[in-house]
Amino acid sequence: MNYDNLKLKNQICHRLYTASNIMTRVYRPMLKKLDITYPQYVVLMALWEENSISVQRLIELTSIDGGSLSLMLTKLVNKDIITITKDSEDKRKKIINLTPKGIKLKEEALSVPEEMWSCLESLDYDDAQILISLLDKMNCDLKKFD
Repeated sequence: MNYDNLKLKNQICHRLYTASNIMTRVYRPMLKKLDITYPQYVVLMALWEENSISVQRLIELTSIDGGSLSLMLTKLVNKDIITITKDSEDKRKKIINLTPKGIKLKEEALSVPEEMWSCLESLDYDDAQILISLLDKMNCDLKKFD
């Protein structure tokens, strides 16, 4: 029997897991200056693109599950970065809005992508675009099983 498929060095998933963990750790000091975590940064990036959106739309944009997102949103409310209100037309629907502090945080976060790029010495812009494209394809395929 050939067990090569079970070798860690042959696994895409392990490389993604490792890269995700390392990337999150590298982001940590950059985001600490902003007093946010990496998942909160993901939520804020989505809101900086599309403010005043429903929780459901935020789940679609970030791919963060509802339970985790709910706890995160509560923390962002407590930090006065967002507000959550009931939709005027559908009271069951909650709308998320950036506060002035949340909007200002966008300016403060401008340096974060540049700092991250400086850590990726081996990747150029074209490599990054290829990686993004490949990961998008992989995620599209895998979402069918989620």
